[in-house]
Amino acid sequence: MKYNIAVVGAGYVGLVTGACLAELGNKVFCIDNNSDKIKMLKALKIPIYEPGLERLVIKNVKRNKLFFTTNIGEGIKEATIVFIAVGTPPKENGEADVSAIENVSKIIAQHMTSYKLIVGKSTVPVETGKWIDRTIKLNLKKDVEFDVASNPEFLREGSAISDFFNPDRIVLGVSSKRALDLLLDLYKPIKAPKLITDIASSELIKHASNSFLALKISYINAIARICELSGADISQVADGIGMDKRIGRAFLDAGIGFGGFCFPKDLDAFIKISENLGYDFKLLKVVREINEKQKELFFSKIKSSLWNINSKIIGVLGLSFKPETDDLRFAPSLSIIEMLKKEGACIKAYDPKAMEKAKSLIKDITFCKNAYEVAKECECLLIITEWSEFKNLDFKRLKKLMKRRLIIDGRNILDKERLNNLGFEYIGIGR
Repeated sequence: MKYNIAVVGAGYVGLVTGACLAELGNKVFCIDNNSDKIKMLKALKIPIYEPGLERLVIKNVKRNKLFFTTNIGEGIKEATIVFIAVGTPPKENGEADVSAIENVSKIIAQHMTSYKLIVGKSTVPVETGKWIDRTIKLNLKKDVEFDVASNPEFLREGSAISDFFNPDRIVLGVSSKRALDLLLDLYKPIKAPKLITDIASSELIKHASNSFLALKISYINAIARICELSGADISQVADGIGMDKRIGRAFLDAGIGFGGFCFPKDLDAFIKISENLGYDFKLLKVVREINEKQKELFFSKIKSSLWNINSKIIGVLGLSFKPETDDLRFAPSLSIIEMLKKEGACIKAYDPKAMEKAKSLIKDITFCKNAYEVAKECECLLIITEWSEFKNLDFKRLKKLMKRRLIIDGRNILDKERLNNLGFEYIGIGR
């Protein structure tokens, strides 16, 4: 069966979710209070870069399956299922700010005239479902039935479309058979395991999953420090660890640490959630500390290699927190560039997709058209984001352009031996 669906919040999660649900044949209204964003979307201009998303949006708008509006009443009027996908940004203390979810819950309640299934899609603290239920009951204008459910997203930026249609699992946190039947039918076209839980467990799964992945990254970065001290190679060590089926190779690549909006935010939020429940999650605090120190370690490699940074030209390749996205939220590049600026460096930078966003965030550096323009006359070239095009550069050409042939690889994507043979000084992480 196909459904009328409203997705409240047309940000990264909401827009991808809405477009993909429309692709499954449902009629979807994406709702957002940002009128400029909605105008862009109605004009078929996508405010974020995500491979395949533009094609999906254009296709489903043209086939009258996907609509955009700022009017939440219009959006939920015919909807049977309403997804809440608004932002939950971190407060200063690390706690997730769920005020937008409360506000949206009130507005949904005021416009409900028939049964709705309200589904939490945003990453939220455990017990948020209870508050959504309570808020809707307090603000209902008519006596109508509704259910609340939790359906956390596990979309990776850069592969979100594929992740939606080919997930490892679909988690459905429900408290009624009616809600479960609706969600199972909605996701029936997607061949993936469906894990049925209570709402609180579903909410907890997202934070627990992201925190565990952050733990793996910080763990391998700590091992990389030991490799540097002992003369071992972190790439070989990670391969050996990852061949153990109980562990797996994913998220065991040493580097300058994780960034993006999910891992840092969710890690802080989970630490705070645990504190509020009476548990001091010291393990995750150390995970956070190791991640922050990786950026400091990377900067120390630059400083010890150049001696004095002041007035020296340093090239930065990669600004987004990961490849295949233009997202700069919590990107390690921002911290590293600020450290370099404080030391008086002359910085040149390039990123395949994040240049426009970077220009509004980073001041007093030179933005270049490509990696070769960055390399010209620079005394050190930094690899910050592991874009595939940086692996395939013409290093003989780079060699002629650089003032000093020094490459510091913050993602270990380059062949150390090859670069050494070409006459480069190569410094990686844990190798």
